Amino acid sequence: MKKTVSPNTGQVWSVPVAVEDIPDSGMRIEIEAPPAARDQVARLAAVRELPRLSAVFDLTRRGAGVHVVGQVSARVGQNCVVSLEPVESDVVEQVGLLFAPLPADEGQPEGEIEVKLKAGEEPPEPLVDGAVDLGAIATEFLILGIDPYPRKAGAQFSAPKVEDDGAHPFAGLDALKKRLGGSQS
Repeated sequence: MKKTVSPNTGQVWSVPVAVEDIPDSGMRIEIEAPPAARDQVARLAAVRELPRLSAVFDLTRRGAGVHVVGQVSARVGQNCVVSLEPVESDVVEQVGLLFAPLPADEGQPEGEIEVKLKAGEEPPEPLVDGAVDLGAIATEFLILGIDPYPRKAGAQFSAPKVEDDGAHPFAGLDALKKRLGGSQS
């Protein structure tokens, strides 16, 4: 199943899938961001451009929860942090998340799952309105995968050369120290 849904729920790119629409056998969904959503995601991610953003997800029901496994891939245009020249790179991020209904204040309502965590295990993400938003997941993992300091191949930083005119910020203290008797600490 392939979806290209425009944002409409306040998210930059929203592709909601209701838990009740996921068959017991699971489902695979391929999504591709339309140009308007890519422009908004590019602004959110603070990149120059985002010519491609897509994802493939396998969704499996786990009681009242959902296990989402997949991959987000994109082409990202940024500027080199050294030369400021345009740089393009591919981002590929693996996704593996468990979503579960929020626990109730009193007891546990019917259909809600209790999650027991093993040592070092992350708690599940909350299901919002009984749905998983694949566009929001793809956006989040894309942003996590973007290189914050992209460099063009071969670009190297070299510090500017400073001429030594002899005047240093602590030259007066150094002179006073010498006058008072040398190296007292």
